[in-house]
Amino acid sequence: MSDAVTSIIVLISGNGSNLQAIIDAIESNQLNVTIACVISNNPNAYGLERAQKHHIPIHVIAPIKNETRESYDRRLIDSIEQYTAKLIVLAGFMRILGAYFVQRYHGKLINIHPSLLPKYPGLKTHEKVIANGDDIHGCTIHYVTEAVDSGAVIAQAKLIVGKNETASQLKSRVHALEHTLYPEVIQQLCQSK
Repeated sequence: MSDAVTSIIVLISGNGSNLQAIIDAIESNQLNVTIACVISNNPNAYGLERAQKHHIPIHVIAPIKNETRESYDRRLIDSIEQYTAKLIVLAGFMRILGAYFVQRYHGKLINIHPSLLPKYPGLKTHEKVIANGDDIHGCTIHYVTEAVDSGAVIAQAKLIVGKNETASQLKSRVHALEHTLYPEVIQQLCQSK
């Protein structure tokens, strides 16, 4: 087996806490990959600062007014194609990707979602868990398909919902699960042929 380090590309839109968890796992030798670049659709994403602090190349691909999804996706592909990456890792990338993009990177495109899919795709998952009185919550890593949060599940992590837990407390605990699970799954996927 080759000792060459595998590259990944990380797509973000905001704070980049999962990006930081990946960086931390790389720096502590728990994750044997390099991050080729970080791409954001949001020029103000704090995750871009995290990347720069660790000397990771960044690309900002902000949407242009009245731009079609296809046009945006083509610009995103142009940035991705500058690198060789085994995986494209969505880490809080808050933009729906079109069919052409998803098909082009089929099997290489993964996302993390703060619910136990197929339960609660989309937004406000923690609020939905509390509103419905669920006992169990967690996060899911899945392959990205054209339907939002509907791709094949790769891994899940679960926790028990506290009796009087708020959505904010739940979000914080689910983030902690994500920060452990995502680097582990990336390592497994990058080691596989």
